[in-house]
Amino acid sequence: SKRLAQLWGWLLVVPVVCFTPAWAASATSTQPLWTHPLALAGYVLLLGMLVLSVARYFEARKRMHQRYFDQIREREERLKVALWASEEIFWDYDFKAGSMHRMSVEEESSAGEIELFSENDPDHHIHPEDLPLVRERMRAHSHGHVPFFLSEHRTRETGGEWVWVRARGRVVERDANGHALRVAGTARDITAYRSEARDRRIASEVLRSMTEAVCVFDRAFHFTSINTAFESMSGYAGGELIGQSTSLLDNVRHDAAFYRGMRDALSAEGHWAGEMWQRRKDGTEFLSGVECNVIRDATGEPEHYVAVLSDVTDSRRAEQELRFLANYDTLTNLPNRTLLSERLSQAIVNARRDDSKVAVLFLDLDRFKDINDSLGHAAGDRILRAAAARLREVSPAEATVARLSGDEFTIVLEHVSDPHQADTLARDIITAFDAPLAVENRRDIVISPTIGISLYPDHGQVPTDLLKHADTAMYQAKAAGRHTFLRYTDQMESDLRQRATLSGALRKVLENGELRLVFQPRVSLRTDKITGVEALLRWEHPQFGDIPPDRFIPLAEESGMILAIGEWVLREACATLKRWRQHGMDLLVMSVNVSALQLLRGDLPELVARLLDESELPPDQFEIELTESVVMGNAEHTAESLHTLRALGVRLAVDDFGTGYSSLAYLKRLPITTLKIDKAFIDEIQDNADDQAITTSIIAMARSLGLTVIAEGVEHQAQADFLQAHHCDEVQGYWLSPPLDPYRCLSFLRNHTPRVAGPA
Repeated sequence: SKRLAQLWGWLLVVPVVCFTPAWAASATSTQPLWTHPLALAGYVLLLGMLVLSVARYFEARKRMHQRYFDQIREREERLKVALWASEEIFWDYDFKAGSMHRMSVEEESSAGEIELFSENDPDHHIHPEDLPLVRERMRAHSHGHVPFFLSEHRTRETGGEWVWVRARGRVVERDANGHALRVAGTARDITAYRSEARDRRIASEVLRSMTEAVCVFDRAFHFTSINTAFESMSGYAGGELIGQSTSLLDNVRHDAAFYRGMRDALSAEGHWAGEMWQRRKDGTEFLSGVECNVIRDATGEPEHYVAVLSDVTDSRRAEQELRFLANYDTLTNLPNRTLLSERLSQAIVNARRDDSKVAVLFLDLDRFKDINDSLGHAAGDRILRAAAARLREVSPAEATVARLSGDEFTIVLEHVSDPHQADTLARDIITAFDAPLAVENRRDIVISPTIGISLYPDHGQVPTDLLKHADTAMYQAKAAGRHTFLRYTDQMESDLRQRATLSGALRKVLENGELRLVFQPRVSLRTDKITGVEALLRWEHPQFGDIPPDRFIPLAEESGMILAIGEWVLREACATLKRWRQHGMDLLVMSVNVSALQLLRGDLPELVARLLDESELPPDQFEIELTESVVMGNAEHTAESLHTLRALGVRLAVDDFGTGYSSLAYLKRLPITTLKIDKAFIDEIQDNADDQAITTSIIAMARSLGLTVIAEGVEHQAQADFLQAHHCDEVQGYWLSPPLDPYRCLSFLRNHTPRVAGPA
């Protein structure tokens, strides 16, 4: 328009300048105006100016249009860059047409250019489940209830996949009535964001519900976040710790160097794990297991640290208790066998290095079982605790005092230069136990120890050998009379090997037919007639010869073989008596010794009844002999079995009477028919007043109870005369006959002629 105004201005000026002289000349001349040179020059000039002006006009228009398109192109580029940088989509919704126009940026081309993609979307591609909510929010904005439209919903991409978008827009055009015509805005793909947000929510919930305490702190070691478990563990609420230094929980058990080293390691390596004592808000301590790791920012620099803590106080205390239980005896608090073995091994290593000796003292309390059974197990435990305390008092401070099991103790003495040092300690222990033990109920108990000693390297190179040899020496000391000590010798090992050999051979004794019975008669002092025989067991080994019962019977009881052997004895005795009855021995009584295991097993009455029935023997001609200790050892169970046997008609005898409990109050309630006085009281009865008094008392007591009295081990006429004078019923021993095999015994029974009867 400016150029047109200039053009029209020139068109007005040129005629005035050019045609004014021509008009003046034409007025005085007959020449036409248009032929006048000035007029022609004016026309030409006017035409040139007109052409120039038109050309300039169109050039200006062209430049204007170019600038306009450049601006549009620039704005398009800016739009592309903005959409590309923000990763958003521009949308424009036409309410009247109900269509959506979208503009977005496609992926970069191979040339590195950004392409703007535009499309009309009449179907909207909104997920059916989200469409009602989108329409409701659009309606609320278009009606002016909310300042802008905001929605998160799912839309379908070109590939058919559903993605989450966050759309935001405003009404950009309304009609005269204020009704919305167009809404424009942007949308962003938030699928990854929602996934990350979901992961964060899950992580937050997991963190909140974790039983382990979790805290986050910054590079300055100030708390930035804690979970509920950490609050419970520390006693602090979240608001009390946020912004506070982690040193708030430090414990005086650790010095500053510990915490400084932990922080340095965490800063340098990004990780630290270990256990540390910490302090709660109320001042109480707890041991925590800590696992700490670094959280780095986008540049890889440490930003925060996250620590996972667990209270391991109880578990460590339980571990300590388990370690104590594994290494110490809970009753006496002394080291047990496991810890003893470790310390003895270390003592051997030290002795080998120092060229010294190690002494092992194996100690057993004498007759502890009798005390335990009579006073009860609670009292027995108190005695063991008192004995352990006494051993610790007597033993050197550097010695190891251990309890192996039951009433067995072991003392390890290091740096022994002379074996007599071990002997001296053993004597001191025995002397110390001469004083009564003070138990908790203030009852004074005197109990003696028996001790076996072994030495390194004299008697063994390893702990097991030293303990075994000390144990062997202790058993030899018990056999020597108890309340003493013995040092191990090679002969003891030989005896032990022989014992082991006999124990192994005993298992095949029935299979090999090595057992036999011999029979010792007994006679009535009043009638001088043979009243019965006692069956005695013998073992004739092909290599060791005749083995006495006092050597193999204990082995049989320890191994349990006594049950099978005892049944064989009962069966053989019944068979022998049956044969003798066929030779006229109708009134003869057969006595058989029975072990405690046979009686306690419970089926002895049934076995005896079956054997008597098989051999067709009268029950009253069969007698079961039991020692006094067996009868009284388990009184309740013994009484039941004895009454059952007596109900069968079988006679019951108490052997070795006077050497055991001698509980007359209980004995009178048992169905006993016979008492047998132990040989120990008969050996010196003609000269020893005490033996005479005991023997006469037993006879008088038995007669008052209506029991038959039999004296064992009668070897001289004087002994028989004394017993006869004091009304003993029967005797057996070498004075009458030694034990005989079945055939010689039958011959003796047949040929026996009663002597002149003494006074009744």
